[in-house]
Amino acid sequence: MGRQFVIQLENRPGELAHLARALAARGIDLQHVSCVGAGPLACAFISTSDDETTREVLAGLGHEFIEGATILVNVEDRPGGLADVLERLGNADVNIMGTLVVGRGPGIVEMAFAVDDEPRALRALGITTLVGVSG
Repeated sequence: MGRQFVIQLENRPGELAHLARALAARGIDLQHVSCVGAGPLACAFISTSDDETTREVLAGLGHEFIEGATILVNVEDRPGGLADVLERLGNADVNIMGTLVVGRGPGIVEMAFAVDDEPRALRALGITTLVGVSG
């Protein structure tokens, strides 16, 4: 998995479609996508097949965005499982810039996080490589 992009959009009909079409026009496959809107702003969280071209498209569209290396975490699929992971990051003073659910297995939800301090997040979660798995 490549980088995770957190993109600021206007919260209006067709904005996410416009972004998806612009990426498709450059041959970029959306591998994971999530979006949320509140008031006049929305944020899309995406990972794609081509990080470099994704940056070019986003800059060309004039969208503000941040990006981070993807940290994969296996979260226990139970009440409080996600809270446990989030508290570990929060206690380590790590800010989450974006997160996506990227898979499921028996008792596990695989989540991708983009954070403001990747080395600190890795230590907090007990992960030894940038794209890793922790419980």
